[in-house]
Amino acid sequence: MQDIFLYLTLGLGIGILSGFFGIGGGFILTPVLLLLSFNPVIAIATSLLYTIATSLSGAFAHYRLKQIKWKPALMIGMSGVVATQIAHPFVILLEDLHVEDTVVPLMYIVLISYFSFTLLWNPKKGKNLVRNDSKSKPHLIFKAIMIGLFAGFISTTLGVGGGFIIVPLTLSILSFSPKEAVGTSLFSVFMIVLAGFTSYAFTTPLNYEISGILTIGAIIGGQLGALSTKGYPNKQIQHFLAGLYIATGLSLILKLFNLDTLGFLLLSIYCIFLLIHFLIHSLRIWMFMKKKSKFHKEKRKRLV
Repeated sequence: MQDIFLYLTLGLGIGILSGFFGIGGGFILTPVLLLLSFNPVIAIATSLLYTIATSLSGAFAHYRLKQIKWKPALMIGMSGVVATQIAHPFVILLEDLHVEDTVVPLMYIVLISYFSFTLLWNPKKGKNLVRNDSKSKPHLIFKAIMIGLFAGFISTTLGVGGGFIIVPLTLSILSFSPKEAVGTSLFSVFMIVLAGFTSYAFTTPLNYEISGILTIGAIIGGQLGALSTKGYPNKQIQHFLAGLYIATGLSLILKLFNLDTLGFLLLSIYCIFLLIHFLIHSLRIWMFMKKKSKFHKEKRKRLV
């Protein structure tokens, strides 16, 4: 019973963060499962299955909010699918060489450090190039394809949706707004993880009970997270995401020094801080909208 509550809460919390940041969820779940002493390959496969649910749920919510740029999303997704088929043999090779316990966390740390830097100190604040610069469309198509190839390879290698790569790259290279980057990322991520998971499904022994419990939380959380983006300025979303990257990177560094519990505690504290912030923010917006609705009703009554 305690395990069910743990994984349901974990699925819900990560689902909310996934829907808010457009990161699929595996970016957080894989390190958490590693910190909970899961085998790296099983952690990767479980995270990919979980991310199918989070990305689909979040993408649907962002579709309703009209925050998906369809052409770049399809290009990133299709090229990412191709890359997933290249990455799976690489992961099996790491497992055969018995170096996955070191290589996977190190790859995470390097990527997280880079993307934290780009989010906090990105000097590029130009216009949305995809929308406003029709002359450079072929160049932008090439960029979208390269983003997809890179994200797809990393997705299958690390058991993530690729969103933690797609979001900062679409912000910095394609000059999307954060909300557009989040929505576009989630749709691309769904395509990528669906292909990535199939490459593990028949060769990796999974605990489908745990995966199912995580997925239930993911479906609910993805909707709540996407709705939570309302009212947040773009810059604040970027800073929150950078903080999440930094907390995850530090937790994995601690794991390399066999301080798994401390790393899990650090990541949990930051995630709980974000979830509480989203809850308070959402309640404030709900109360504001309720007061606004009440004001308009009273105004209509006076006019009548």
